[in-house]
Amino acid sequence: MKNIIQTALVALLLISTSSWAQSVSSNHRPAARAQPTSQKQNAQWWKETVVYQIYPRSFQDSNGDGVGDLRGIISKLDYLKSLGVGTVWLNPIYASPNDDNGYDISDYRQIMPAFGTMQDFDALLKGLHQRNIKLVMDLVVNHSSDEHEWFKQARSSRTNPYRDYYHWWPAEKGKPTPRWSFFDVNSDAWKYDSLTNSYYLHYFSRKQPDLNWENPKLRQEVYQLMRFWLDKGIDGFRMDAFQFVSKDTTFPVLPAGYEKNIIAYYGEGPHLHDYLQEMNREVLSKYNVMTVAEGAGRGPTDAMRFVDPARHELNMAYHFEGVDLGNGPGGYQLKDFKRVYTRWDSAFAQKGWLSIFLANHDVPRMVSKFGDDRPAFREPSAKLLTTFILTMRGTPYYYNGDELGMTNIRFDRIEQYRDVATRNEYARLQQQGGDLAAFLATAKRSARDNARTPFQWNASANAGFTTGAPWLAVNPNYPQLNAAAQEKDPNSVLNYFRRATAARQQHKVLVYGAYHLLDEANPHIYAYTRTLGPDKALVVLNFSSEKRKWPVPAGLTLNGMPWLNNYPTFTSASTLALEPWQAVVIPLR
Repeated sequence: MKNIIQTALVALLLISTSSWAQSVSSNHRPAARAQPTSQKQNAQWWKETVVYQIYPRSFQDSNGDGVGDLRGIISKLDYLKSLGVGTVWLNPIYASPNDDNGYDISDYRQIMPAFGTMQDFDALLKGLHQRNIKLVMDLVVNHSSDEHEWFKQARSSRTNPYRDYYHWWPAEKGKPTPRWSFFDVNSDAWKYDSLTNSYYLHYFSRKQPDLNWENPKLRQEVYQLMRFWLDKGIDGFRMDAFQFVSKDTTFPVLPAGYEKNIIAYYGEGPHLHDYLQEMNREVLSKYNVMTVAEGAGRGPTDAMRFVDPARHELNMAYHFEGVDLGNGPGGYQLKDFKRVYTRWDSAFAQKGWLSIFLANHDVPRMVSKFGDDRPAFREPSAKLLTTFILTMRGTPYYYNGDELGMTNIRFDRIEQYRDVATRNEYARLQQQGGDLAAFLATAKRSARDNARTPFQWNASANAGFTTGAPWLAVNPNYPQLNAAAQEKDPNSVLNYFRRATAARQQHKVLVYGAYHLLDEANPHIYAYTRTLGPDKALVVLNFSSEKRKWPVPAGLTLNGMPWLNNYPTFTSASTLALEPWQAVVIPLR
């Protein structure tokens, strides 16, 4: 649901799969060698897949109401197959009043009417599986909607059986110990409810009361709803904000400034891993599924506790340290980018497994943040970022639209935004006399709606997304930047993404190979090798808008033409002459 650090704290601070993919000849892409037995024993489908994230509200509208829906996704199944992805992660489609675009769930076993029906969902799941694409759903159980029947019952009286499904503080005890809220206008996580003269806890918006995981009955309710979807045949869960589910229910006083290091105080509560192990025993171990928790503690050591196979919890860590870089106006430094990803890879070199991503629905468009979205450099930098994601060890997560190089929309006025986090932070600053112009300038760079604009399918009205009025404005650059135009161009960002997924599928060294950083101090070039038995590849990425020369280190011998190259030509030499934002993946002897 939310990249907690990237989004909320930035706001706080101002807040034919490939007839053409096979066009790279076998002379240019040597066949992958057989994997060692030890690696085969460790192979898993969820390590080898490429996850494609779909934001349903913005993907494709089938009925002209301006909101994307399940039938819209169904109409694009052949497009998804053509991308070469193996898994779709679907943002919430459950019944919801939409205070936070579906992350406030009022019924976990029903489909939001704007998205369609359960029959539509069943057809979508069947269509994906027929194309050998798996489906992972969001599991949002740190909180529910305040319109969920559980909460309606809970707030009806202090003796109601559902009362302990949530966290309450009786007003006769005085005001509760302060807790900070990500989305609340007043940043106050306690909301007074007059019906029972009590306060309820909500780490996010007031319409998202936190569930009480300390109550075993609540946990069994969650396990039952998980079985409901798994028995339908889905292939796993991405567990939203899950590191926050366990609370110290004595609610002790926290030190001043704790909200600036929220993971240290909200994450990994006293029984979090007990609950995960219980969930694994009772539910997850019964299915061959992919599981990933949003957030992974304060660093690699914390993250390993989620995914160490010996602990029997989850199987993939999803950390935010990489995408948290460069939140300020000065952007990020490549040395820091390299340091973060190298440190995490090192921590998971022997066990555990990582997710690799640069974008999702909670952060800006990756080419606008980590690349250069100016017309001269948008395409090569988008391709370079794709190369990075698909050549690192870990499961790649790729956000819909990034395969086109879609960019931030950069709204000028608060009225143009639909996101609860942006609108409430603006309202808070307005109440306090804050610098609203500075906030809007920051929002152009970092607001979540930058990534949520409708998918740009073609150059027709509303980019082919809807025949009605879109729920969120379409980026004005859609006449030039759209899927239909890129389908016709063999050198487009879209077709490069297809080549990249094909290369990763063919060369398992890009999945399982050991990672080794080269030229660590270089401020412009990110270079590394991947090695798996006799197979070895060199990845060289020019993270700059200028030409660069990079000498191949002694001991590395290039072995033919690149598996991937985002420019039309390549000269094999002891020193590589790199174009702006050039990315090459070259086999080594």
